[in-house]
Amino acid sequence: MIKVGIIGVGTVGSSVAVILEQNREVIAARAGKEIVVKRGVVKDLSRTRSDVKIPISTNIDDILDDPEIDVVVELMGGVEFPFEVAKKALERGKSVVTANKAMLAYHRYDLQAIAGEIPIGFEASVAGGIPIIKALRDGLGANHIRSIRGIMNGTCNFILTKMVKEGAAYEAVLKEAQTLGYAEADPTFDVGGFDAAHKLLILASIAYGIDAKPEEVLIEGIQKISQDEIAFAKEFGYSLKLLGIAKKEGEEVELRVHPVFISSEEMISKVDGVMNGISVIGDAVGETMYYGAGAGGDATASAVISDLIEIARVKGAPMLGFKRPMESGLRLKPQEEIRSRYYLRLEVKDQPGVLAKIASLLGEQSISISTLLQKNFEGGAKLLLSTHTCSEREIKRAIEGLEALEVVLSAPVMVRIEG
Repeated sequence: MIKVGIIGVGTVGSSVAVILEQNREVIAARAGKEIVVKRGVVKDLSRTRSDVKIPISTNIDDILDDPEIDVVVELMGGVEFPFEVAKKALERGKSVVTANKAMLAYHRYDLQAIAGEIPIGFEASVAGGIPIIKALRDGLGANHIRSIRGIMNGTCNFILTKMVKEGAAYEAVLKEAQTLGYAEADPTFDVGGFDAAHKLLILASIAYGIDAKPEEVLIEGIQKISQDEIAFAKEFGYSLKLLGIAKKEGEEVELRVHPVFISSEEMISKVDGVMNGISVIGDAVGETMYYGAGAGGDATASAVISDLIEIARVKGAPMLGFKRPMESGLRLKPQEEIRSRYYLRLEVKDQPGVLAKIASLLGEQSISISTLLQKNFEGGAKLLLSTHTCSEREIKRAIEGLEALEVVLSAPVMVRIEG
């Protein structure tokens, strides 16, 4: 028998306790032994948890100091305090299962070093119920991973999908997402791309063994996206998604999270609403695609319990799937050297010579225009253009120059084009 303590019996924690009880027989059959929740710990005992039939307290030490508890399930949220709790659990010889992507974004290598041979499960930290951690770490273990592209934030995907299908404005859809519970009162962590960046870092560690922090990742959110970008996508056969992208080129790995235009023919472009989808390309297997619910109590609990089953089966597997560096010499590509095609939205004065000035300025940075769509309005025009491939350094210098042109009426909006 495996005895479990749950720290944080909220939406996910409650689902873990209920599913372990309701599906007890099938879980025991797959794990080879029974998995039982002995105790839960919460911040507030006054909240009703009618479905949860386990003892609950507010003292974390009730779990950490209990010698009968084999596995600590950490579902609190936050960074430093959960890390200290996980550290103490490991130091007491207890396995840890966590869904905390923010904590792992900063401390995944610290935990692996502390754990040694003690198992750590974190399947629920990326893409909810999609078993992407196990697929990347185990199922694709024979491959050099060439790239990962993921829709890993359901809030952003819901907003962009609504903007495309209903022609709604960003602010209106954001309010709807908040009403439905898909977005927080302060949605910055989601719509700003930070949640997806934390998840991308976890996947990149498994794929490449690279230790980077969120501050080193190129991160941009969806707040500036408008119906102009939607119109451009429809005109030129693109879908617009917030993607987390990890890509290995030579001895460098680029990590970035931002809105991106991708061909509407690609599988990942068809992932809509609150769903998540992740594409992984390996040198041996080619492209594999993973789709499913990226959040929600039951979906995330399913991933937590999959880790508990794995821990019950076997001990000693390294957290990130490797005991020594997989590829020596890999380094993080500097953000300014990342190359892509780009889309620009420019609001300009409606007068002769404007396009020539813009093309000349772009040419000074070795940037050429690929496509152009013009939308006139009273007193001016919107230029929606795409470029051929150039570097982040070149496009950012060009944007600085465009902002200084007296014919440009407002700050340019830029979106990258993938593929």
